[in-house]
Amino acid sequence: MLADLSLVTTAAILFGILTILLAFGVWIGIALLVVGFAAMTVTSVPIGPVLATTVWSSSASWTLAALPLFIWMGEILFRTKLSEQMFQGLAPWLNGLPGRLLHVNVVGCGVFAAVSGSSAATCATIGKIALPELKKRGYDDRMALGSLAGSGTLGLLIPPSIPMVVYAIAANVSVIQVFLAGFLPGLLVMALYSGYILVWSLLNPQRTPAREPRTSLAFKLRQSARLFPVLLLITLIFAALLLGWATATECAAWGVLGALALAWWSGTLTWETFRDSVLSATRLTVTIMLILAGAAFTTAAMAFTGIPAALATWVEAQNLSPYTLIAALAVMYIILGCLIDGISMIVLTTVVVLPMVKQAGFDLIWFGVFLIILVEMAQITPPVGFNLFVLQNMSGRDSFTIARAALPFFFLLVAALAIITVFPQVALYLPKLAFPN
Repeated sequence: MLADLSLVTTAAILFGILTILLAFGVWIGIALLVVGFAAMTVTSVPIGPVLATTVWSSSASWTLAALPLFIWMGEILFRTKLSEQMFQGLAPWLNGLPGRLLHVNVVGCGVFAAVSGSSAATCATIGKIALPELKKRGYDDRMALGSLAGSGTLGLLIPPSIPMVVYAIAANVSVIQVFLAGFLPGLLVMALYSGYILVWSLLNPQRTPAREPRTSLAFKLRQSARLFPVLLLITLIFAALLLGWATATECAAWGVLGALALAWWSGTLTWETFRDSVLSATRLTVTIMLILAGAAFTTAAMAFTGIPAALATWVEAQNLSPYTLIAALAVMYIILGCLIDGISMIVLTTVVVLPMVKQAGFDLIWFGVFLIILVEMAQITPPVGFNLFVLQNMSGRDSFTIARAALPFFFLLVAALAIITVFPQVALYLPKLAFPN
């Protein structure tokens, strides 16, 4: 009987069951439910009530209502002319910098990330217009692909972010505080990316096209005027979050209304695009909800087995320094990022990792940002990096070629991790400013 086995053996068996199910292509939500059932056989607790209460509590959450709304907002904007307007509005201002229009990938992805919440949508939307334009102007293909793959990950870090909502629910922390914690690290990553492009361009002037003709200030302002509604929507969402005017769910609802208004203003709001955005958002939401339900049941089942508590006690007995623990977790997540998607990484590991992180004295809001940056790395890590697949379909290159192009930006994310670990206030300044208590 499983009940007679040691906790180590039980944990190994449960991990083996999960690995086999995932290897055979079973949906991750279903696989988690099966592992939860297997874990419950170790205990004397009745399965039915635990399953009912955990699945219901993981779904019946006002905070969770923000998830489908933010997803829908991104789906609406994905179908607008926003990427074209963004390129035209940003290009005249960035043409004078070394690297020139390569910076449009970084800034454009940063802007779209603030209204999308999805890495794939950010990468696809900006790449749809940026890649052909950069190729037509003669920009280095490898740098264009790499900067877009790296910058597309900003959709996860700059709020509103879908994985941030998932983490906040899994860790039982404030969604708004996690959103605010991601803002300054997002700007940090953008600065690192643009800084690298600047240095690369200065070292490789022959691989950067000549500067385009100067344009007047009036022309720049006319081009940028197209971005004003989007920037206004972003500003209102951030202001409402930072000043406490609205909850994350209320901001998401206003964001959907703003996205619909922008789609109408750009002439892309048709019955077909409206229906497609609803259906796509519904499919993604249902997938995530199934994963969250499976994770909630597995979390409860694991708690009854005593494995997470025993693991936290074991880690404490090792007398690992906090930085050693966080470095080990980073390596673990980088390896996981090669195998599974980011949301699955979060829900699969929080039940085991969070007790250790809390025991080591790390702030769970800060750890949320740390984890999201690691999930960003997973987006550009073969073989399952989703941004690699998006760019593969758009460029015709294989995912490993794009991964090599994105490698410098992967290491820049490692640098961002190191910076927020040494200086945690980069992530915690805004949450503590908005919520001093």
